Amino acid sequence: MSDSGDYGAGQIDVIEGLDAVRKRPAMYIGSTDKRGLHHLVYEVVDNSIDEAMAGYCNNISVAIEEGNSVRVGDDGRGIPVGIHEEYDMPAVHVIMMTLHAGGKFDNDSYEVSGGLHGVGVSCVNALSERLYVNISRDGSIYETAFERGEVADDLVEIGGYDHPEDDPDAGSGTTIRFTPDRDIFETTEYSYSTLRKRLRELAFLNPGVQISLADERTGDSDEEYVQKETFQFDGGIREYVEELNEGHSPLHDDIIYFDTTADGVQVEVSLQVTDRKQSVVKSFANNINTASGGTHLTGFKTALTRIVNSYAEDNGMLDEVDGENLKGDDIRDGLGAVISVKHPDPQFEGQTKTKLGNSEVRGIVTGAMHDYLETHFEEHPDVAEAIVGNAVNAAKARKAAQKAEELTRRKGALESTSMPGKLTDCQNRDPSDSELFIVEGDSAGGSARQGRDRKNQAILPIKGKILNVEKHRLDRILENTEIKSIIKAMGAGIGDEFDIEDTRYNRLILLCDADVDGAHIQTLLLTLMYRHMKPLLEAGYVYAAQPPLYRIQDGGETYNVMTEAERDRIIEEECGGDAAQVQRFKGLGEMNPDQLWKTTLNPENRVLKQITVEDAERADRMFDILMGDAVEPRKQFIKDKATEAEWVDI
Repeated sequence: MSDSGDYGAGQIDVIEGLDAVRKRPAMYIGSTDKRGLHHLVYEVVDNSIDEAMAGYCNNISVAIEEGNSVRVGDDGRGIPVGIHEEYDMPAVHVIMMTLHAGGKFDNDSYEVSGGLHGVGVSCVNALSERLYVNISRDGSIYETAFERGEVADDLVEIGGYDHPEDDPDAGSGTTIRFTPDRDIFETTEYSYSTLRKRLRELAFLNPGVQISLADERTGDSDEEYVQKETFQFDGGIREYVEELNEGHSPLHDDIIYFDTTADGVQVEVSLQVTDRKQSVVKSFANNINTASGGTHLTGFKTALTRIVNSYAEDNGMLDEVDGENLKGDDIRDGLGAVISVKHPDPQFEGQTKTKLGNSEVRGIVTGAMHDYLETHFEEHPDVAEAIVGNAVNAAKARKAAQKAEELTRRKGALESTSMPGKLTDCQNRDPSDSELFIVEGDSAGGSARQGRDRKNQAILPIKGKILNVEKHRLDRILENTEIKSIIKAMGAGIGDEFDIEDTRYNRLILLCDADVDGAHIQTLLLTLMYRHMKPLLEAGYVYAAQPPLYRIQDGGETYNVMTEAERDRIIEEECGGDAAQVQRFKGLGEMNPDQLWKTTLNPENRVLKQITVEDAERADRMFDILMGDAVEPRKQFIKDKATEAEWVDI
């Protein structure tokens, strides 16, 4: 047998240390897009949180600096600086340059930790153009620096500080400042709001710890901080649930809360049921947001379902649903809950830690729920009856919705083989190269039909404002003619039956007027997508078209502009202060087919805004505020945000 030259021993590469991180960064931080970029910050902050959980840190600060560098500081014990015997280098260099190096493996330094694998901060180092470390401990201050994972400046002592004899850690701490590598990341621009969400979460999960966030990117401003906030929540996850349920009426006064430890695993749960139509359940393991759930969340849901069904059966409440057991979704209707577990040896699925895998945690959480919640129901029957009664009502509504959907399907109203009469379909049958425009109004729909590219652009006009799905259950939603047309056109179903593989178009473009009514219609459509077709948003299939407000013609030049400010600038700078013709578009219906094609339909010229769900909780809260029953939160939001509104002509 001989080597062919295509694949032999000489083709086997061995990548060691941080080179592996730079070669395959997504294996360690999930991606090299915005998510991965922000994950760098989370890895560094999680180390500070571990110091807080160990009882050595009270204050953590995060700052976005000019150039999108990030600075993270804490008042913990400070990274060790002594010489590591095995590696014959300062311990801080071992930690920063070696995968799986840290003080979190034997539980001596950290009883509970989120930074389990010992690869977090070393990955940050590997993926940074430059990283500085400043350490204060044992009365001395040290500095060192790295470039793309390699030592750039040796560890040196730069000064000292005084600390009381009885508190050697007073004045100690670590500050890490890093600049993401532009050769690695698709973008290096940090989002204040994204970091804010995570840091507020950590403040809720660690009551008493003060976490600050500052945006020091001044731009044209002379202010020291463009934005700065401090988060501290002494109420912990009870306060978190209170925020999750903001704007909704609770069905029982007190937020249920318990904190217990079994087999070395701490289980903390807080919950309250409100009159909302959906549930918001957040799960965490060792302060890590387990967005994909895991055994702790499964244990919570299993126990809640059993306990509520047991109470309903014992008290004859299942008779209202023909004796059938309540489903998990029925029981979680209107639920706001946070479950947080802390485990001495958590097993996460992947370095990004989005799912907890410890099998024993399910039983521990289930047992804790039974011990506490069953007792709470016995001692507070009014609370039990409110929660169980709400689940029974949700079950009745679900059964009514199923009957309505079955009836609708029997009539053929949701069958994909029968397209709505108003749909002007495209010639293409490949979803990946097809797009559906949902157009506000029959007049604009007519222009869009004539101006479109027939090969891959389909047009579905809708009349007026669709039903606000935030306030209604599925049985009412399926009675709405416009919503049924959208469901039929997309061909993928709705709610639990929605299957994104069946979508007939991989681009769904909302085309509404640039005025208040258009913004309202767009919000109603997005509410429908978010509540009942969420996979479309998660897959990035949903877009909002941005039609122009003005067309300016000067000589042989034509400008389509979106705002009055842009109109004034073009007239001043491009047209010498006086334009030959300025046309104000009152609405899409005023555009002729040629204008609509050139400004809004033509892929070469149009402006589309992709609608995604990077922050599900924030989106959920926004839909609650904008489309829910509570008026005051909506009025306050409008007052606070009115000056920031874009693309809207009033």
